Amino acid sequence: MNQHETISYIELPAKDLEATKIFFTQVFLWTFTDYGPEYSSFSHHDINGGFYQSELSASTELGSALIVFYSRDLEGTQTKIEDNGGIIIKPTFSFPGGRRFHFSDPSGNEFAVWSEADV
Repeated sequence: MNQHETISYIELPAKDLEATKIFFTQVFLWTFTDYGPEYSSFSHHDINGGFYQSELSASTELGSALIVFYSRDLEGTQTKIEDNGGIIIKPTFSFPGGRRFHFSDPSGNEFAVWSEADV
Protein backbone atom coordinates (compact mmCIF):
# COMPACT_ATOMS: atom_id res chain seq x y z
CA MET A 1 0.00 0.00 0.00
CA ASN A 2 1.31 3.45 -0.88
CA GLN A 3 1.88 5.75 2.08
CA HIS A 4 1.13 9.47 1.77
CA GLU A 5 4.25 11.59 1.10
CA THR A 6 6.76 8.76 1.31
CA ILE A 7 9.24 7.64 -1.30
CA SER A 8 7.45 4.96 -3.28
CA TYR A 9 9.70 4.19 -6.25
CA ILE A 10 13.37 4.59 -7.22
CA GLU A 11 14.68 4.56 -10.80
CA LEU A 12 18.33 3.91 -11.63
CA PRO A 13 20.42 3.76 -14.80
CA ALA A 14 21.84 0.46 -16.06
CA LYS A 15 24.55 0.11 -18.68
CA ASP A 16 24.03 -3.66 -18.69
CA LEU A 17 20.41 -4.35 -17.79
CA GLU A 18 20.68 -8.16 -17.84
CA ALA A 19 23.83 -8.28 -15.67
CA THR A 20 22.26 -5.79 -13.25
CA LYS A 21 19.10 -7.91 -12.91
CA ILE A 22 21.13 -11.08 -12.30
CA PHE A 23 23.30 -9.31 -9.72
CA PHE A 24 20.40 -7.95 -7.64
CA THR A 25 18.50 -11.24 -7.88
CA GLN A 26 21.50 -13.23 -6.64
CA VAL A 27 22.68 -10.84 -3.92
CA PHE A 28 19.49 -9.24 -2.58
CA LEU A 29 16.75 -11.61 -3.86
CA TRP A 30 14.97 -8.90 -5.85
CA THR A 31 12.40 -9.93 -8.44
CA PHE A 32 12.08 -8.20 -11.80
CA THR A 33 9.40 -7.53 -14.38
CA ASP A 34 10.51 -6.41 -17.84
CA TYR A 35 8.69 -3.62 -19.64
CA GLY A 36 10.32 -3.76 -23.04
CA PRO A 37 14.02 -4.19 -23.78
CA GLU A 38 15.17 -1.00 -21.99
CA TYR A 39 13.30 -1.05 -18.66
CA SER A 40 12.85 -3.53 -15.84
CA SER A 41 11.08 -2.91 -12.55
CA PHE A 42 12.12 -4.54 -9.28
CA SER A 43 10.50 -5.25 -5.96
CA HIS A 44 11.56 -6.75 -2.66
CA HIS A 45 9.86 -6.17 0.69
CA ASP A 46 9.52 -2.40 1.16
CA ILE A 47 11.47 -1.20 -1.89
CA ASN A 48 10.23 -0.88 -5.45
CA GLY A 49 11.83 0.71 -8.45
CA GLY A 50 13.27 0.14 -11.84
CA PHE A 51 16.38 0.16 -13.98
CA TYR A 52 16.39 1.94 -17.33
CA GLN A 53 18.93 1.42 -20.11
CA SER A 54 21.55 4.19 -19.97
CA GLU A 55 25.26 4.73 -20.47
CA LEU A 56 25.27 6.83 -17.28
CA SER A 57 25.74 5.55 -13.73
CA ALA A 58 24.94 6.86 -10.25
CA SER A 59 27.95 7.92 -8.16
CA THR A 60 28.33 10.11 -5.09
CA GLU A 61 31.38 11.71 -6.74
CA LEU A 62 28.99 13.02 -9.40
CA GLY A 63 26.44 14.20 -6.82
CA SER A 64 24.05 11.25 -6.89
CA ALA A 65 22.07 10.19 -3.86
CA LEU A 66 23.49 7.12 -2.11
CA ILE A 67 21.22 4.12 -1.57
CA VAL A 68 22.34 2.26 1.55
CA PHE A 69 21.44 -1.35 2.34
CA TYR A 70 21.42 -2.79 5.88
CA SER A 71 23.04 -6.13 6.72
CA ARG A 72 23.25 -8.19 9.91
CA ASP A 73 26.36 -9.86 8.39
CA LEU A 74 28.47 -7.19 6.70
CA GLU A 75 31.27 -9.55 5.66
CA GLY A 76 28.82 -12.16 4.34
CA THR A 77 27.01 -9.55 2.26
CA GLN A 78 30.33 -8.25 0.91
CA THR A 79 31.28 -11.77 -0.16
CA LYS A 80 27.95 -12.22 -2.00
CA ILE A 81 28.46 -8.88 -3.74
CA GLU A 82 31.99 -9.76 -4.87
CA ASP A 83 31.01 -13.31 -5.89
CA ASN A 84 28.30 -11.91 -8.18
CA GLY A 85 30.31 -9.26 -10.01
CA GLY A 86 30.06 -6.28 -7.67
CA ILE A 87 33.20 -4.25 -6.99
CA ILE A 88 34.11 -2.85 -3.57
CA ILE A 89 34.95 0.81 -4.18
CA LYS A 90 35.33 1.90 -0.52
CA PRO A 91 36.50 -0.79 1.90
CA THR A 92 34.71 -1.24 5.22
CA PHE A 93 35.15 1.75 7.53
CA SER A 94 33.69 2.79 10.89
CA PHE A 95 31.35 5.72 11.37
CA PRO A 96 29.32 6.81 14.41
CA GLY A 97 26.85 4.00 14.97
CA GLY A 98 28.34 1.33 12.75
CA ARG A 99 30.48 0.17 9.86
CA ARG A 100 29.92 0.25 6.12
CA PHE A 101 31.45 -0.25 2.70
CA HIS A 102 30.56 1.06 -0.75
CA PHE A 103 30.27 -1.05 -3.89
CA SER A 104 29.37 -0.70 -7.54
CA ASP A 105 26.96 -2.99 -9.33
CA PRO A 106 27.70 -4.43 -12.81
CA SER A 107 26.42 -1.18 -14.37
CA GLY A 108 28.74 1.01 -12.28
CA ASN A 109 26.13 2.40 -9.87
CA GLU A 110 27.40 3.13 -6.36
CA PHE A 111 25.63 1.70 -3.30
CA ALA A 112 26.61 1.14 0.34
CA VAL A 113 25.95 -1.54 2.96
CA TRP A 114 26.02 -0.81 6.67
CA SER A 115 25.79 -2.72 9.94
CA GLU A 116 25.87 -1.78 13.61
CA ALA A 117 29.32 -1.49 15.15
CA ASP A 118 28.90 -4.57 17.35
CA VAL A 119 27.56 -6.88 14.64
